[in-house]
Formats: sequence, C-alpha cells, structure tokens
Amino acid sequence: MALIVQKYGGSSLADAERIRSVARRIVDTRLAGNDVVVVVSAMGDTTDDLIALAHRLCDHPDERELDVLLSTGEMVSSTLLAMALKQLGQEAISLSGAQAGISTDAAHSRARITRIDPARIKSELGRGRIVIVAGFQGITDGMDVTTLGRGGSDTTAVALAASLGAKVCERYTDVDGVYTADPRLVPEARRLPEISYEEMLELAGYGARIMHPRAVEIGQVYNVPIMVASSFNDSPGTLIHGGVEMEIRNKVSGIAHDLEVAKITIVGVPDRPGIAAGVFEPLARAGVSVDTIVQNASLDHITDLSFTVARGDLEKAMEVSCAVAGEIGARSVVSDARVGKVSIIGTGMLNTPGYAARMFRALSDAGINIELISTSEIRITCIIEEGRVPDAVRAIHRAFELEREA
Repeated sequence: MALIVQKYGGSSLADAERIRSVARRIVDTRLAGNDVVVVVSAMGDTTDDLIALAHRLCDHPDERELDVLLSTGEMVSSTLLAMALKQLGQEAISLSGAQAGISTDAAHSRARITRIDPARIKSELGRGRIVIVAGFQGITDGMDVTTLGRGGSDTTAVALAASLGAKVCERYTDVDGVYTADPRLVPEARRLPEISYEEMLELAGYGARIMHPRAVEIGQVYNVPIMVASSFNDSPGTLIHGGVEMEIRNKVSGIAHDLEVAKITIVGVPDRPGIAAGVFEPLARAGVSVDTIVQNASLDHITDLSFTVARGDLEKAMEVSCAVAGEIGARSVVSDARVGKVSIIGTGMLNTPGYAARMFRALSDAGINIELISTSEIRITCIIEEGRVPDAVRAIHRAFELEREA
C-alpha cells in the first residue's frame, strides 16, 4: 500500500460542491489501495478577506494575533472536508498544523518549518483513517501559532510527504499542469508532461505562480516527486522530479514573467572596495531581497549601480538606499516601478551556444528594449518595460517554437 500526500488549493475548495468533488477524488485514491494524507488551503479568498478584516480594525495588526486569525481559514477547510469524507462513508480526521507535529521558528507570517514529528499522522493512518492537515501553519516551541507565508500550504504538503516517505505529493489546483508560458498570454502554450526540480525552481522564482520555490526546493532536497494537476478535470498534469530524460535537457522548457518588479539606480557611486557590501548589507538587514544587479563601467572611479526588488518592497528599499547613498557619497537615487521581467528557463542551455542571441533577437524584432540582464546556468532574465511584457513572452515563445512537441 502506497502513501500519497495530496494538496488542494483554495479554488478547489471554494464552496460546498467543490469540497464534495475533492472528497470524491480523495475516496477514489483511497479505494485504489493507497493511504492518503491531504493538506488544504483556506477556501477561496478567505485569507485575503481575513487580512482585510484585520486591517479594518487596526492599521498594524499584531503579528502573533494575525497568525492565529489566518490559521483559522485552513482549519475551516480541513474540518469541512473531513465531514464530506465521512458523509461518503470514509474514516477521516482533521488536524491542525500543531496536531500534525509541524514545528516552526517564531518568525510570524513567514515562519520556517524546523522539524516534523509525524507520529500522530502515522497513528491515524494505522487506524485506517484519511488524515486532513491544515496547511500554511505550525507551532513554535513556545506554543504560539505561526503561518508560513505565501505558498505555505504547498510547503506543508511537500514537507509532510518528505517526512512520511510518501510515494508522491500531488498538488491540485485550478490549472492542469506547468505550461511553456502563461496560457492567458500565449494561448498556444503547451503543457509539459514533466520538468526537472531545477527548471521548476527557476520558473517559480521568476514569476510562474504554479508552485512556491520553497516547496520545490524541499522536493528536490528530499527527492519527493511532485505532480501538479487540476482538481477540475482528469488531465494527467505535470510531474516535477529529478529523473528527466537526457534527450530533453539543454532545451528551453518554459518562459516565466513577473510584473511585480521595480528598479532602483544609485547614481554616482564611488568605485572602490566595500561599496557593494555597503549598499546591499543594509537592504538585507531590512528584509529586502535583491534580484538583478548591474554595475556600469567606471569612469573616473565613479559608476552607477542598478538592481531590482519586488514592487511591494520598493518604498522600504528606497528609504534604505537613500540613506546608504548619503553615507557613501553617491549623487542620487532614482526608481522605476514600471518595469517587468521575462525569463527563459532550460536545464544546461547556457552550455549550448545561441540561446541568448535568439532571445535578444526576438525582443529586438518586437521593438522591445532590454534594460538589465541577469543569468544563471539554466536561466536568462531580461528587465524590460512593464507594458511590453506580454509582447515579449509571445515573441520569445514563437522564437523558440515552444508550442511544438520536443
């Protein structure tokens, strides 16, 4: 008997009928001879609604109390799903993150899982029950409830799959797999039957909202296969794993884009040792993640330094950067919140000539100017004008003929 962990997103649990549909899918998995652990998100827009309610009561909700509030959304989903399964004649039990043995650090709203004690889950499975775990949450050593931040239920599911030695972690949502590009921008985009952990990490980190990077990273570290599929149909989905066939390596697998980007340029930076550290260490202390970084060629030991941040961090990043500029003797700091990024991702593609040139040519032919460029071993990212991002995605998709089967 195999153990399967299934995760259902908020859209899959949006109302009573959707919960019944999910319950029937879980029963089918159970009747196929599998033990089943299910991780759930909050129903529909519940989390956003709870956040909005908290902010109507106070400008800056207490982080601890906000975590307790938000954790209730997943508890509602888990209990209702357990009820639906019992109505179908199945033994089922709902567990909070704490009851499931999920321990975290004390960073409210962005906690990290420190350990999992799966004893309670194993005990319930041993009694023939389907176990429903509230995702997105855990508990500290001091017995305070925490939430794991964006994508937290994905992280819960893959971490539990690793801890329990599950055969696979199945993630069900309203999309039926990983596509070569966002189908809303590129109707001819093709669903990928499989993709490597490395490629999925880059896609997730550079704009694709299919899986949170933290969840993919855990899957890679513990070699947990992750199946991404739709709860609305029977599409086979996309398998994220480490055993991708050699023949499909060294190709562009997909295109990611992100509109939640802002660019900051520190103008007139003295070009001397220690300046970069002096700029980016204060940003790190402020909790601002920096992505693409470009430093212009020095002229008379003066240069410009540009980098990108998440648009939601722009105000904080500008405050820190302006203070730093004064300390290091830079002339000014300017920002641009009207940029986006587009990336091509493919395992090992930078070891094969021609990929960067083809991407840049496609953007040039579409009349799109590149402002910044960054690369990794399996990714090339261009920062461009926000309004041209959809055109860029379509142009690059055509240039690499991603609509065609590999």
